[in-house]
Amino acid sequence: MAKGDCIYAYRNLGQIDGLYKHYGIDCGDGTVIHYRKPSETIERTSLATFAKGGSIYVAEYGDGFGYISDVTVERAESRLGEQDYNLLFNNCEHFANWCKTGISDSKQIRDFVPVITKLDTSKLYEPIKQALKGKDSRTTSQLLAESLRDIKSVWEQIQPDYQKAIAEVAAWDKVAKAALKQDREDLARAAIARKLNYQQQATRLEIELSELAEMTENIVRNQQELSYSS
Repeated sequence: MAKGDCIYAYRNLGQIDGLYKHYGIDCGDGTVIHYRKPSETIERTSLATFAKGGSIYVAEYGDGFGYISDVTVERAESRLGEQDYNLLFNNCEHFANWCKTGISDSKQIRDFVPVITKLDTSKLYEPIKQALKGKDSRTTSQLLAESLRDIKSVWEQIQPDYQKAIAEVAAWDKVAKAALKQDREDLARAAIARKLNYQQQATRLEIELSELAEMTENIVRNQQELSYSS
């Protein structure tokens, strides 16, 4: 680890181990800036407080753009004291990615959304609620219920875009074929260009939807393990 690194540690949800990653920015002096729980405030803490007894890992960004270490830490420091946490749109991963790359993004949330609509929400929620018994369950239950509603709402916004892209691909394919039958290559080329544009959108959305399933599947798998061990 080094100054300016985006780091993370696995955190538990109730009795479910390693359910999600908690992100922060390494300041290079034994401290880390992160959206701390349960205060939901961006704070500078020790690495030990951040890790909570677990191992710390460095997030990899490949060859993409990233700010130099001093700028990354300055960006993190500029938001110290912020209390604008939102599970879906401004969580610890959004914050750390913004500090490092300038893009507020959370792969964990993108990995969670689609499959939620394929599941019975009550069946998804009940095992987690049971796992959290004795851990300020009233507050936790309320937060979980609100989060699930928010997640389902976001999915319901994404899904129509994917269906529309698929429909547009089919429609412009028909237009291109009809134009070729009429020897209108100019119209066919224009239709094919539109078709390819929507195909790219559909492919991107399909990949995102597939990736979004990973966290939900992990939750379900951990719930099953929890029920088997109880």
